[in-house]
Amino acid sequence: MSKETPCVAVCMIDPKTRLCFGCGRTLPEIARWHAMASAERLAVMALLSARMSQAGLAPIAGSPKRI
Repeated sequence: MSKETPCVAVCMIDPKTRLCFGCGRTLPEIARWHAMASAERLAVMALLSARMSQAGLAPIAGSPKRI
């Protein structure tokens, strides 16, 4: 079974914002990602662009992957 993910394989957490530089997720979100229901994953993904912009982080080029 594949699950959509915003991961772009740049897995580093910004110490100031506690967001991943690559995708904008928090560590708890990353840890729970595969246990989340599809609707919950999609809701988080809908927030990531704005979350990164508000944090002053530039999104890494790339599209969400299917794993």
